[in-house]
Parts: sequence; structure tokens; C-alpha cells
Amino acid sequence: MSEPIINVLFLCTGNSARSILAEAILNKDGAERFHAFSAGSKPKGVVNPLAIKVLEGRGYPTEGLRSKSFEEFTGAGAPAMDFVFTVCDNAAGEACPVWPGQPMTAHWGIEDPAAVQGTDIQKESAFDMAFYYLERRISLFRNLPLKSLDQLALGARLRGIGQTEGASRHRADVA
Repeated sequence: MSEPIINVLFLCTGNSARSILAEAILNKDGAERFHAFSAGSKPKGVVNPLAIKVLEGRGYPTEGLRSKSFEEFTGAGAPAMDFVFTVCDNAAGEACPVWPGQPMTAHWGIEDPAAVQGTDIQKESAFDMAFYYLERRISLFRNLPLKSLDQLALGARLRGIGQTEGASRHRADVA
């Protein structure tokens, strides 16, 4: 009998860069155990082209990625989430809905690569770094012994992942 798939939602305000990267990374690297989604509180409606470029450059599928509201995941028929991670400080500080099933939450904030000003190389470098930080955190998460950790220990480990290299300077205490 196979293990049930674990649903994970990555939240960011605009759902155009960081949460999109995280969704794509977990869906490829954790496909055997996880199904990732992303959403925003104020979605931009379009995925940042540099997010697509960085993902495709590393062999990650981008088909079907889109900027969408977290409201898609709160209504009837929405998949039940096991984990919800905020990846930007704005989303961590916003009032989020009560998620059915009370998923575990944590804040994994990193700086917004889409906010970087400068040359095209500097902008793409910011997306490369965001990808690196998210890939590292997702790898740590995928390798947690989820079944053997109690809720308190799991929550501490999830928060610890959010404090790894690349954590945004304006960390939020809540997710």
C-alpha cells in the first residue's frame, strides 16, 4: 500500500516568483510523496518570466504554473493542505484564512527576487539565489522523518528550516 500524498501550499503576496519556484521545486523533487501548490493574497495574475527562465534552465517543468489567489484553496472541493508555508514577509504578516484540517504552518521568508533593481544579470542572479534557498529548504523538509516527529517537534523543525541561509532580514514570527 502506497503512502498518502502530502499536500503543501506555498503562499506569497503576489504569487509570481518565490511561491511559484517553491511549487515547481517540490512537485519535481518530491513527486513521490508530495503535491505542491502556490497562491497569493494579492496575486499579480502572471508568473514572473525570470522565475520561468530559472526553472526551465534547471530542467523543472513550468507547464501549468500560474499566479492565483489563495481563495482557490479555501472553498469546497479544494485539496486539504497538510502544510502551509509563507515565503514572503508580507504574506506571513497578513491574516490568512483558517485552513481546513489545520495544516502545520511555518514562515520560510526570503528576499523578493522580483524587487531587485539593476542589470538583467543582477535580476537573474537574484532569482538564482531565491531558487537555491528554496531548493535547500525543500530538500530539508522532504528529508524530515514526518511520521516519527510529534507536532511540537515537527513545528520546531519547520521553523528551523525557515531560519536557514537566505532567511529574509525581516523575519516574521508567525505564519
